[in-house]
Amino acid sequence: MAAYAAILFIGDNMIDKDLIPKHVAVIMDGNGRWATKNKVSRVSGHNQGMLAMKDIIKRADILGIKYLTVYAFSTENWKRSAEEVGGIFKLLVKYVASELEELHHNNVKVRILGDYTQIPDSAVASIERALKTTENNDGLQFNIALNYGSRLEIIRSVKKIAALACAGEINADDIDEEMISKYLYTGEENGNVPDPDLIIRTSGEERLSNFLLWQCAYSEFAFTDSLWPDFTPDEFESIIEEYTTRHRRFGGR
Repeated sequence: MAAYAAILFIGDNMIDKDLIPKHVAVIMDGNGRWATKNKVSRVSGHNQGMLAMKDIIKRADILGIKYLTVYAFSTENWKRSAEEVGGIFKLLVKYVASELEELHHNNVKVRILGDYTQIPDSAVASIERALKTTENNDGLQFNIALNYGSRLEIIRSVKKIAALACAGEINADDIDEEMISKYLYTGEENGNVPDPDLIIRTSGEERLSNFLLWQCAYSEFAFTDSLWPDFTPDEFESIIEEYTTRHRRFGGR
């Protein structure tokens, strides 16, 4: 039995579980274009995207992925219409209300990357309930990048380190990659999330859009033309399977 414990079946193929990415990050792009294509409101597109996210969380858990990070709302998204922004946060409240019990039952830990205190009070309350309810879970860690921007995240880390230097607690020679990482949203405050092994972006766009810029130094990338609401667990699994065939050199030969 022990010999089979390290094997996972994806489709008809046997995959060594050690090859499965530990951390997968997803840029969930295309809700608006899906709404236009289907002649519905943009908020309806985001609602459909929320349903797709629910299915991807389940499949990630089944595949044994330890960390799943989704780009839900960027610091740049505030530029959108008040109606769309308000609708997104109402959907967040709805999602937590309908899914929190199941997430908790499945031992999923919810964490937030970003300054969620700036979002509407009702959404803040929902987020804090999810954080509190799942804080002791030790299964899949589901990171929601919310009011998140990677450049601001790096600035925030640098400011914290500068404050330590001004207080005389560290000197310049103490500052290294490990210290900068420690004060990122993925650092100490959220359990030291490892850098993403794989970043997936939907909708045919091939850019990072200010997402995990520090953490993606050696990440693998996968792009798909599928709009996020059309992105299925089977396509997600297919991308994971393809990832397991890659040889990651991390700058070596």
